Amino acid sequence: MRAHIMVVEDEQHLGVGIKYNLEAEGYRVSLVEDGPAALKLIDHSPQSIDLVILDLMLPGMSGYTVCQRIREAGLGLPVLMLSARTLPEDRTRGFDVGANQYMSKPFELDEMLSRVKNLLQISQHTGTSGKTGNASAGNHAPPPIPSQKVDAIEFGQVAVDFRTHQVRVAGKPVRMTPKELRLLRYFVENPERVISRSELLVHVWEVSGNVQTRAVDQFIARLRRIIEPAPATPIHLLTLRDAGYRFVLHPEPEQ
Repeated sequence: MRAHIMVVEDEQHLGVGIKYNLEAEGYRVSLVEDGPAALKLIDHSPQSIDLVILDLMLPGMSGYTVCQRIREAGLGLPVLMLSARTLPEDRTRGFDVGANQYMSKPFELDEMLSRVKNLLQISQHTGTSGKTGNASAGNHAPPPIPSQKVDAIEFGQVAVDFRTHQVRVAGKPVRMTPKELRLLRYFVENPERVISRSELLVHVWEVSGNVQTRAVDQFIARLRRIIEPAPATPIHLLTLRDAGYRFVLHPEPEQ
């Protein structure tokens, strides 16, 4: 059965062009021009859509909101976000609300088609095109070592309750995004182990471990600014060159 892709793009010439090229590759494509129409189509038949190509700047409702509504509905279908915005914080916000990949306009057609193919393959392997499934299955990174689930923890000057999303550093409340909390929880539940960037992409971002993105580096830097006494010289979240990261819950004094 042909994969069904929904393109949400208000620039008609671009939307029609994307639709034409996707159909030339053998995909079935639905083109809508705003967020409410996209959500209505998903609500009507969520299991029939395999992937969403989502413009960020839409009339009435931003692509951020559309993506967030999709995730709040419990749907794990892959979302490829398109935007003329190129600032790191725009990409970060896109990942925060649940985008799988982010492409800046203008983009190369071949790259977009390659990303679409990659996301559909991951979705088919993990079963995430409908309700959210186990995103760790069928991808290229090794599965994590089984770890004990942690709902709350204290280390250094940090106290975190993952159930309520409450974070305090040195006794003061700190706001963290859901993605930051998810990344921190993954480290907390896998302490003292070397964790590669590929593993984080698969198990935290739920994308292929082969995806080229700066999101991991950006989030690590943000996490250090929150949990480390001195972010420039971290003692909890360590970088191992050419290997990945290691989370140290209780560092030795000499560290």
